[in-house]
Amino acid sequence: MALWGGRFSKVPGEAMFSLSRSVHFDWRLSLYDLRSSLAHLNALEANSIIDRSLASRIRSAIGELQREVASGKFAPITSDEDVHSALERGLIEKVGPEGGAIRAGRSRNDQVATDFRLYLIDHMIEIALETLKLSSAITDLASQYVSDVAPGFTHLQHAQPVSFGHELAKHAQSLSRDISRISDWLKRSKLSPLGAGALAGSSLPLSVEASATELGFTGVIANSIDAVSDRDFVAEALFIISLIGVHLSRIGEEWSLYASIEFGWVELDDAYATGSSIMPQKKNPDAAELARGKSGRFIGSLTALLTVIKGLPFAYNRDLQEDKELTFDAVENLLLLLPAITGMVASSKFNREKMRASAPLGFSLATEIADFLVLKGVAFPGAHEAAGKAVKRCEELAIELVQLSDSDLKAISPLLTGEVRNRLNLDSALKVRDSINGTAPESVKKQIANLRVRISADARAYASERKRFSGMMDQ
Repeated sequence: MALWGGRFSKVPGEAMFSLSRSVHFDWRLSLYDLRSSLAHLNALEANSIIDRSLASRIRSAIGELQREVASGKFAPITSDEDVHSALERGLIEKVGPEGGAIRAGRSRNDQVATDFRLYLIDHMIEIALETLKLSSAITDLASQYVSDVAPGFTHLQHAQPVSFGHELAKHAQSLSRDISRISDWLKRSKLSPLGAGALAGSSLPLSVEASATELGFTGVIANSIDAVSDRDFVAEALFIISLIGVHLSRIGEEWSLYASIEFGWVELDDAYATGSSIMPQKKNPDAAELARGKSGRFIGSLTALLTVIKGLPFAYNRDLQEDKELTFDAVENLLLLLPAITGMVASSKFNREKMRASAPLGFSLATEIADFLVLKGVAFPGAHEAAGKAVKRCEELAIELVQLSDSDLKAISPLLTGEVRNRLNLDSALKVRDSINGTAPESVKKQIANLRVRISADARAYASERKRFSGMMDQ
């Protein structure tokens, strides 16, 4: 059903209608549209713009449509342009032409902005809950490997030994920041555009504050032009999704390396790996690789939206139809990806012996020599130089640092005695790094305990938010 046309002598041409048509993707907003329509109807009735009898009939029809849309009984047809026209068609089929009275005081401009905010609020809460599940899985896995030593890397080169639990837990820290970003996003995004009309508000006496409260918003967008043209909330959501995707990609990259023959650190569960159609021996880390791949898709959606909105003048422009497909794609792909990565992480088994054997390779304990000399009063540049000479001497002799003789040590620095060998072991190297953020097992245990407290609090908060928002949607 067309929502306009009185001043036109022709209907849109077939090519124009095909270009304009959006119902095949914006139907995802249907239940949110019906919920915002109920709030608008209540405002129309409360201010005597629609009488009680008609409002009751329309309300009953909206309730029927909600059930029929949810079950799939009511769906768009080829002549429907968008979600709004499809649902108005359904409403008029049930109520008659007077059902169109609900259009008073609103435009598709404020209607779609409201629906889209409701959709994103709902789905960003869901993303937060799924991200928390992954963060919890990482934390649980990290707690199993707190006392296990592995090489830490910079530049993909062995750097210093670390607790492998510490290595794993870093991913939970980055995801915790993502959760915080969603929380901040919700504060900025839970403002209602409903009542802004096409751009100038409405001359009808509407209770826009009451509608906002009814829909679960915390207030009303202060400027009606901004209300219909703003897509900051979409761009920011896509940035958060992109950054979560980047963090998942980093997990995917590490798991792909861990699973390689060269590393051989992790055994992936069969449920989170795939085989080859030609090489029967293969076990491929496809979940990890798809995490890497989809990050590009998320970043692409963000880039596309920013490009669409960067030069839009004044209020609403039809360019903004382009905001939805890429957002739906990003949201749905992230919600597809998160449970798979959570399962991959939770089911991973690491080879403790192989990681420990690899930890001292590449002279990763050289910094212990420098620190030993610093404690003897040597300025760090000199201590660093001496440690480098120790590494060079080992390379010449094809031995490890701990195998340097007393005479070799003394030749490098008169303060470098055999006592340094007490520091040239993996467990000692970890134990002494006992700062609040260090890799000492006791420090890592406290870090993980704090992570668990934070994850638990965030999970409760988002579960409560989901329950509250779902309650608003179900009214």
